[in-house]
Amino acid sequence: MNGVHDMGGLHGFGPVLPEGADEPLFHSPWERRALGLTLAMGATGQWNIDQSRAARESLPPATYLTAGYYGIWLLGLQRLMLARGLVQADELAAGHALHPAPPVARVLRPAAVAAALARGTPTAREPAAPARFAVGDAVLARNTHPAGHTRLPRYVRGHVGQVVLVHGAHVFADRHAASAPGAPFDESPTWLYTVAFDGRTLWGDSAEPGTAVSVDAWEPYLEPAA
Repeated sequence: MNGVHDMGGLHGFGPVLPEGADEPLFHSPWERRALGLTLAMGATGQWNIDQSRAARESLPPATYLTAGYYGIWLLGLQRLMLARGLVQADELAAGHALHPAPPVARVLRPAAVAAALARGTPTAREPAAPARFAVGDAVLARNTHPAGHTRLPRYVRGHVGQVVLVHGAHVFADRHAASAPGAPFDESPTWLYTVAFDGRTLWGDSAEPGTAVSVDAWEPYLEPAA
């Protein structure tokens, strides 16, 4: 989806200003809790990581820009839980449970948190077909504007880059996010590449000399450059 989250290369937002080497992991206690709730609910298997990203990215632009990092996480979590009947609107308004908790298939116990975080969510899969591109190939990022989730940044669409890495086949985020609630997740193996774009190709002569941008792009995002 073309959402406000995809702001790379846009004018008007100013530079990214890191807070500093001593920036705390959490600025308020509720942020720590928001992260814990998001991880715990993701472990139930009710949705996948790409559906979680899509829920955050589809927030209204004004909300996305003002809610803060963990505020966005919390609002995305609320959307997912509402859509799957794990919480009711009156409970969110009240700030506490009002109805019996629906059962979930899996529960992340405290003793298993460290191992779950270390394991992560591997996305590599056995390929179903040969790779279409190889290192050194010139490729065109397709100028598409899908209604659903996508990981192809707007600023590279319609531009030519060069394949610099072939990562093998991975779960395709777009299809993964489109999996229907309650149905098995679509984990179709799809080839994944790193494509490098020259800054001048993306932003013209005003680009800083020597600037290059690397994007991890699945095969359906790309076509051979003419």
